[in-house]
Amino acid sequence: MKIDKNIIKELADYLNEFNLTEIEYTDKDIKIKVSKSNSSSTGQVVSVAASASTPKKEILKTISGTEVKSPIIGTAYHSPEPGAKKFAEVGKRIKKGETVMIVEAMKTMNHVPSTVDGIIKEICVEDGQPVEYGQTIIIVE
Repeated sequence: MKIDKNIIKELADYLNEFNLTEIEYTDKDIKIKVSKSNSSSTGQVVSVAASASTPKKEILKTISGTEVKSPIIGTAYHSPEPGAKKFAEVGKRIKKGETVMIVEAMKTMNHVPSTVDGIIKEICVEDGQPVEYGQTIIIVE
């Protein structure tokens, strides 16, 4: 079997022209794969991998009060619609059963009620932020 060197040269030129690291050519029973090691892109990948695997320092807080948690996975909203008055604000007195936030899941708006009477101490999620099941969304004191 004779390999056409022009094809290899052309593939190598494409690697440089389009800044690729690998290219493959297949024709009937011939398969040619040309790759190169690009030291600058390898360095970037290594630095990204190193930063991704670096453990994050977690800030530990002492929580005093009652945590109201998200009952489902979804997107948290502070008001019933954009521009409307928020359900919960820090310092506001709320009653048990009063809606403190909406969590939208699969186009359904789920009202999250307060589990206790009290004053809102902290709102733990931003408007429009994704939330997990059991994630604390507000703290009531």
